[in-house]
Amino acid sequence: MGDDWVHLRVCQECGHVGCCDNSKNMHATKHFQGTQHPVIASAEPSEKWLWCYVDEEMAEY
Repeated sequence: MGDDWVHLRVCQECGHVGCCDNSKNMHATKHFQGTQHPVIASAEPSEKWLWCYVDEEMAEY
């Protein structure tokens, strides 16, 4: 789409990769809204966490 992304997120149900909410298009959140796949993980090498859209909670691993 020609836009820059800030950070990438990975859907833990299907593996879809989307940009975070700090990015213009917020593809990770749009993926959740369209599929109801609730949990994403950061794709950033230094970040070890999961986010659940349903519970609005983060868990580190």
